[in-house]
Amino acid sequence: MTLNASHPLVDGRTADSDLITAYRGGKPGRRPVWFMRQAGRSLPEYREVRQGIAMLDSCLKPELAAEITLQPVRRHDVDAGIFFSDIVIPLKLAGVDVDIVPGVGPVLGAPVRTAADVAALPELTDEALEPIREAVRLTVAELGKKPLIGFAGAPFTLAAYMVEGRPSRDHLGPRTMMHSDPETWNALAAWAADASGKFLRAQLEAGASAGQLFDSWAGSLSLADYRRRVAPASTRALDHVRDLGVPLVHFGTGTSELLVAMRDVGADVIGVDYRLPLDEANRRLGGRTPLQGNIDPALLSAPWEVLEAHVRDVLAAGSTAPGHVVNLGHGVPPETDPAVLTRVVELIHSVAP
Repeated sequence: MTLNASHPLVDGRTADSDLITAYRGGKPGRRPVWFMRQAGRSLPEYREVRQGIAMLDSCLKPELAAEITLQPVRRHDVDAGIFFSDIVIPLKLAGVDVDIVPGVGPVLGAPVRTAADVAALPELTDEALEPIREAVRLTVAELGKKPLIGFAGAPFTLAAYMVEGRPSRDHLGPRTMMHSDPETWNALAAWAADASGKFLRAQLEAGASAGQLFDSWAGSLSLADYRRRVAPASTRALDHVRDLGVPLVHFGTGTSELLVAMRDVGADVIGVDYRLPLDEANRRLGGRTPLQGNIDPALLSAPWEVLEAHVRDVLAAGSTAPGHVVNLGHGVPPETDPAVLTRVVELIHSVAP
């Protein structure tokens, strides 16, 4: 299977963009930058359009999801849009009882903890993903030559929410299940992999030019547990989209010890959080993997001269890798001044690749 002739990567709109060039290890015309969580609570225009609309509902209204995705591209001149959605949207579309509770996060009507619970999970159908495709089509039509990045939650992070039933500090539930009931764990991880893979594929086929798999909670795992109990499911998720030939990024928080294993599931680019300098990440990865990252979000509220020095350090460390897309080492904090992000983008673009 290949992308259709009108896809932005095929018809020439985004194939030579700075972002895609860097993801593929080439030399871009300017240093590409985008920010995880660039669309959202830090922007007054986002708060305005979201008034009175629940989070998951806003993700499933195509016109609204497209508008929210485009807002930071217009404001900051970042080099890509990141599709506005939530990692539990595939659960919602499959028919799982889940909601985003303000101040808490994703909460399931009932946790998934037994073989029977896993067996009872509904399948995510192709038809259910139509609102996602429509939102992507609307977004891509407006982005022009700037690429859209599709995204999905990695199977471990998705399954962790499902086992705990809500956000957790230490993810003890899923980590216990993978040892005490490995068959049930493997079945749940496979279900999550297929849901995430289908969700990502819908975005890529509809016009996204790259895909990112977020493993927010993989940092709670040992390397041995990751390799044995999680990597096969992450590989399975990416297997859903590998034939499309788009650049695939893999990012996790607290995953400095897992970077090689995360690349080896089949990622083209590795996102690095703020804990590890990019030159060291490049060394660990053998100097052959493009990197993404890793400005520390904590410095966005620091005095400009402190932030500027840090950004320049990140650019210098990132220059050691075969390709570098600048990003934060985690998401934009909600209280960030949007003017600071715009200024950071201008600084990054002013430094020659």
